[in-house]
Amino acid sequence: MASKRKRKQQKPAKPYKMHVKKGDTVQAISGKDKGKIGEVLRALPKESKVIVKGMNVKTKHVKPQQEGESGQIVTQEAPMHSSNVMLYSTKNEVASRICYTFTEDGRKVRKLKKTGEIID
Repeated sequence: MASKRKRKQQKPAKPYKMHVKKGDTVQAISGKDKGKIGEVLRALPKESKVIVKGMNVKTKHVKPQQEGESGQIVTQEAPMHSSNVMLYSTKNEVASRICYTFTEDGRKVRKLKKTGEIID
């Protein structure tokens, strides 16, 4: 008799609290694009990944769709893990970690640790 193995049920990924948002300027701190600076185009909190303009660029060969049309090589940004990017201050030109603080009116905001600059 052959015993049947039970497959482990995969738990749904827990949404990760991201330190970056769409529109933030970030600097890559690891990987092939280390040191590059770009803007976050899209944040994917379920996968804890971000898509940054000009970083992690992949090429894709696209077949022709209609007869007589030629194929193309398209470049597009692929998602990268949010831990590989750090918020960047364009004023002081420095990357920094963030902390969360409250303003006088009681609003919770993100603040750069190195410069004290409030982001939100």
